[in-house]
Amino acid sequence: MTKKIIFTEAAPAAIGPYSQAVQAGQTLYVSGQIALAVFEAGGSIEEETLQVMKNLQAILSAAGATFEDVVKCSIFIENMDDFAIINQVYGQFFPNNPPARETVQVARLPKNVRVEISCIAHLS
Repeated sequence: MTKKIIFTEAAPAAIGPYSQAVQAGQTLYVSGQIALAVFEAGGSIEEETLQVMKNLQAILSAAGATFEDVVKCSIFIENMDDFAIINQVYGQFFPNNPPARETVQVARLPKNVRVEISCIAHLS
């Protein structure tokens, strides 16, 4: 098995000892993405979620993938009351055949953001 580190300037650099994504064989593991700049600027949960999805899209693209290649997502949210709004924004990126997914409310996220999303994609 070959392990390849994926990095793009089009998404935020890791804020700890991890990679934006790692490709192992035909599987791409994308680390959880947050929208720190949007959050710190006082952006809405819609804006924050949209930026998270754009970050994921940039990393997928750097690996030669799209959202159509995503087979699993994990969503971590600060407040389950934001679920419907996050789901609406997220759903725009998966109009057909969405991936498997779980959404969990957590006590706290890195940098105190309100949403973090990671994904796994299958590369052909």
